[in-house]
Amino acid sequence: MNRTCPTCGATNRVPARRVADEARCGRCKTALPAASSTIKIADATSFDELVREAPVPILVDFSAAWCGPCRMAAPEVARAAGQLAGRAAVVEVDIDRLPAIASRYGITSVPTFVVVRGGRVAAQKLGLARSDELLRLVAAA
Repeated sequence: MNRTCPTCGATNRVPARRVADEARCGRCKTALPAASSTIKIADATSFDELVREAPVPILVDFSAAWCGPCRMAAPEVARAAGQLAGRAAVVEVDIDRLPAIASRYGITSVPTFVVVRGGRVAAQKLGLARSDELLRLVAAA
């Protein structure tokens, strides 16, 4: 996973197993706080590494750019990501860019939220959700 340094703007690669940990910028040594925003998944390899190695639950937001309810859910997902920083990671999977991942998880409608823990689905919610619902979903996992 990549994190951008808030001080110098450098992109830092952080191993998936440290997604919920604080890290240090390789360039300026500034502390990089635990991911507190939604991580956009770029490819299946990154996603697979994250769900396999992350020591914390992963809240996956399956969405699409054309989906109105997905756009409505985005601020709630961002709010949940901020509240889950250090305890869980929140990732977004665009089903149009990464249909194989969506297919693997049986996603037929968006938005769909899935909590993955230890590489396995621990909880799932179909449809629009508020941040407090997302927090409960992760807590239940």
